[in-house]
Amino acid sequence: MAETTVVPPQSEFADAEITRLDNKLPSLDEVIEHLTGAFGRTQLLQCILVSLTRVFDGQQTFISVFTDAEPTWHCIDNATCKSDSNFCNLSASEWAWDGTSSKTIISEWSLQCASSFIRGLPASSFFLGCIFGGFALASLADASLGRKKLLLLSCITMSFTALATIFSTNIWIYSTLRFITGVGRASIGTCSLVLLTENVGKRWRGRASILGFVFFTLGYLSLPAIAYINRGSSWRALYLCTSIPTILYCAVVYFCVSESPKWLFTQGREEEALAILKGFTSVNDGSLSLCLLSVPIKQNTISHDLYSTFKAILKKRRVLQQLLALMVIGFGIGMVYFGMPLGVGNMGFNIYLGALFNALLEVPSYFITFFVIDRCNRKGALLGFSILSGIFSILCFVVGDFRKEIKMGLELASLFGACMAYNVLLIYTTELFPTRIRNSATSMVRQALAFGAVFSPSLISAGKINGFLSYGVFGIVISLCGLFATCLPETQGSMLYDTVDEQEESATIKEDNSA
Repeated sequence: MAETTVVPPQSEFADAEITRLDNKLPSLDEVIEHLTGAFGRTQLLQCILVSLTRVFDGQQTFISVFTDAEPTWHCIDNATCKSDSNFCNLSASEWAWDGTSSKTIISEWSLQCASSFIRGLPASSFFLGCIFGGFALASLADASLGRKKLLLLSCITMSFTALATIFSTNIWIYSTLRFITGVGRASIGTCSLVLLTENVGKRWRGRASILGFVFFTLGYLSLPAIAYINRGSSWRALYLCTSIPTILYCAVVYFCVSESPKWLFTQGREEEALAILKGFTSVNDGSLSLCLLSVPIKQNTISHDLYSTFKAILKKRRVLQQLLALMVIGFGIGMVYFGMPLGVGNMGFNIYLGALFNALLEVPSYFITFFVIDRCNRKGALLGFSILSGIFSILCFVVGDFRKEIKMGLELASLFGACMAYNVLLIYTTELFPTRIRNSATSMVRQALAFGAVFSPSLISAGKINGFLSYGVFGIVISLCGLFATCLPETQGSMLYDTVDEQEESATIKEDNSA
C-alpha cells in the first residue's frame, strides 16, 4: 500500500510538543513515545506478565545441568576399587551409583563410558532445536502472527514437549524430544524481549528489557532448589515440576498479555492498537485518535509469507552486514554463556552449590546493566565484556585443577563477563533494527547464541580429559568474536525506527552531515 500523509489537525496534538525540530511530521515512534513514556501501572503489569515466560525458558535451558549430569558413585569391593579409579575399567560388581540408578539419564541408561558426543547429544539437540525453531518461526512475529501469538505458540510447544519427555525410554527418544522442546523455546526470548521493548517509551526501554533477563535468572535459580528437593528421585521429576506450571502459564498469555501496538500499526490494524494504547495512557479517546491519525504511517509493504522479513533483510546491504556482525559476536558469547553453567560438574564442587553460584552471578549483572544501560556505550561495552570473559576463561585452563577455589572464581568471572555481554548484545540488537524486521533480526542473533551453545556440551565432555578443549577454546572464541563489535554503529539514546527505508534515510543523512 502506498504511503499516506495526513495533515495534522489543530488540536491537542499541536500542543503535545512532539513535532520534529526539522518541521517534518512526527514518526509513529515519537507519538507512541509521548503517549507511553510515563510507564504506568498497566505497562508495568504487562512487563511482568511477559517476563514470566522467561522463568520457564530458563528452567528448560539449564535443566540438563542436573538431568544429564554424571552422578557420584562409590566402591563396593575396596580391594580392587579405589575412589580415584576409572569405573569404565571396573566390573559392575565393583562399584555402584550413589542413590537411585535413575537419578540422571547417564546412570539410568549406562552412558558413563559413552563418547563425549553421545553424552552431550541431548543438550546439543536442544540448542539445535532452538536454531531450527528460530529460523522456521521467527519471521511470523513480524509478518502475520505477531509477537503475542508466537509467544503463546512457543510456550505451548515447549511445555507439552517437556512433559512428554518423562516418557523417554532411551537417549535417542530423549534427544528428539529435547530437540522439539528447543524448537518451541526458540522464539520465547525474542518475542518477550521485543514486546517489552515496544510497549514502553524510550526512557524505560533498556530497563524493561533487563526485567526479562532477571526473570530468566529466577528460572535458572529455581532449578538447584527443585533438583535438591528431588535429589532422591528420578530425573523425570524435574521435567514434571517444570512443565506443569508452564502449561498453566499459557492461559495467562492467552487472556492477559497484550499485542505490541507498534506492530499492529505497521499491519494496518489501527483499531486494535488504539484499544491497547488506551490502557497505557490517560489521554482521552478523541485526543488519542487525533494524535495517531496525524502520523504518516507506511502500511506493511512486506508480504506475509514465512520468510518475507528475511528477504527484506537480504536486500539491504547495510542491515545485512550489521546483522552478520552481531551473529558472529553472539556465536562467541553463546558458547561461553551456556557452556560455563553446563560444565559446572567438571569444577569438582557440589553440583547444587556450583549451579547456584552460577545462577546467582547473573543477578548482579542484570542490576548493573539496569542502572548503567542508559549511560552505557553499547559498542564499547560489548567489546570490553567479551574480551574480559575470554581472558578469565583462558586463565581457568591455565590454573587447572590444582586450586579448585581459584578455578571456580575465574569461572565465575568469565561467566560474569559473558552475562554482561549477553545483556548488552540483545538490547543493542533491538535498538539497531526497525520495527518491521526487529523480531526476525533479534531471533537471528539469538540463533547465533544457540549455535555457539551447540558445541558447548561436547567441548565440556572433552574438557574432562584436556581442559584446553573447553575453557581454552571458550576464551579464544569469545575474544575473537567480540572484535566484530568495532564494525557496528552506536545506538545509545537513538530512536526506534519503523521501517528499513526510514532507518537507511537517517543513516545517509548522518553520513552526509559528518562528511
